[in-house]
Amino acid sequence: MMDPDAPSGERDNSRNDSLVNENGQLQPVLPETSGEGFPYAPENFPNPGDNWRWRVGKRVYITGYYRDRYLYAPKRLKYLFKEQHIAKYGFASRLSLVQFIRAAFPDSDIKAFLESFSWKIPSMKPCLENGVPDWHAFDASHEESPEPFSSDPGSVGCKARNRTCVSLVCRSDKLALSLMPCDICCSESNFCRECCCILCSKPVDFMRGGYSFIRCEAAIGEEGSICGHLAHLNCGLRCYMAGTVGGSIGLDAEYYCRRCDSRTELVSHVGKLLETCKSMESLDEIDEILSMGVSLLRGSQKSSAKLLLGSIYSTLSKVKHRNSLEMWREDGNSATPILSNAGSLGMQIDNGSPCLEVSEENISSDGLKEKANLLNESESSSSQMYRQKLETEINWVLQTMRQAQDFEFKIAEEQLHAQKKCLYNLHEQLDHEISELKRQTPSIHSNDLADLVSKRKDQIKREYEKLSKMKAVAKGFGRTSKEILREHFGLELE
Repeated sequence: MMDPDAPSGERDNSRNDSLVNENGQLQPVLPETSGEGFPYAPENFPNPGDNWRWRVGKRVYITGYYRDRYLYAPKRLKYLFKEQHIAKYGFASRLSLVQFIRAAFPDSDIKAFLESFSWKIPSMKPCLENGVPDWHAFDASHEESPEPFSSDPGSVGCKARNRTCVSLVCRSDKLALSLMPCDICCSESNFCRECCCILCSKPVDFMRGGYSFIRCEAAIGEEGSICGHLAHLNCGLRCYMAGTVGGSIGLDAEYYCRRCDSRTELVSHVGKLLETCKSMESLDEIDEILSMGVSLLRGSQKSSAKLLLGSIYSTLSKVKHRNSLEMWREDGNSATPILSNAGSLGMQIDNGSPCLEVSEENISSDGLKEKANLLNESESSSSQMYRQKLETEINWVLQTMRQAQDFEFKIAEEQLHAQKKCLYNLHEQLDHEISELKRQTPSIHSNDLADLVSKRKDQIKREYEKLSKMKAVAKGFGRTSKEILREHFGLELE
């Protein structure tokens, strides 16, 4: 354990020496591992002895670093979370961490703080696409649904006897340290928290990026443990615990965990559904996935949810339109008539091969006239079909464009008004603090108040700089940098 009285520039890494090799390189760690201090968490910040904790999940980027990486502040600093109305004590992104540090410790050196530890944590297991295990490595077929099998996998396996359970891929001895204790559903002999739905107790399907279920990763307790229970999204919809629900629950594109009463936003999860569809060929499966996304977002008042819902509707429209077009070609009605320069009257080309040829050598003049009439009728009918198709496509593009612009305007309007309100409040606080300072006689308290006024002015200056960046959306989202859209408008764009 680190000596709390040690200088901030020195640290005792006895419990973390194994994470840094002789060459100074970071050692990979197992999934579901947690730890304290250097090299994956800050030490002695803001005061000596204030050591932060870290934890990783299971999903891994293609670069070999963990996708799910969390940082937890020391217990002594938890009062700051309440002051800033932050519900969770952990940070899942560098951005949220930086925003907290700037607000709680405005005089701190952000760059030095971030350089004191490594945000990226290398994984000891091979990287898995979309953070989901490659089930080809197991006896279970790729197309097989996660049904229980007869043999008992034992104490280190899955209690539900599910051969595709993630607990069979990689089992860490520290797994129990990162999951909250549960003596309700997890005490059941056939229930596995790693693969069973908390609502129906049946195994979930990890195929296709695990789009059909959601895991609650709410931080529970003081040791940085998470809930870890999962549920089928369809079960959540049927039980009114997912999507947009009124009444006492009051969900807005959210999932409500029955075990810990925490809420998980679903907009980002639905966004991944669109990415999942890109690798799929079955139009029926795509329609099923996108229809689920519609059910999860329908009725939401969030602008981001409305924008994404519009994109899903557009994608569904394109899928159905493409399906009709492919069927049309299969029926042989897409043949394009062209003129022939080889002495024959004309030829239709279907998939690059001549399917009809009319010439004076093989038909009579009456037959030629009849065939020519049929050809003209076919050409007229085909042209009409093309006109209708083009009219439909252009109208759809314009309608979708207008809808997207409306959603973008609503998002910009909400965020800009929120920033305006923030500046209003800061100016009111500054006026109040200056008024208090003028009434104070010179003393230690007045000096503290003067420092507070100075910090408030710096905070207002930073918020105006933020507003200046946000005003770039006047050019349109398409001409605004992705960094600004991500940081100030909550939009993740590729």
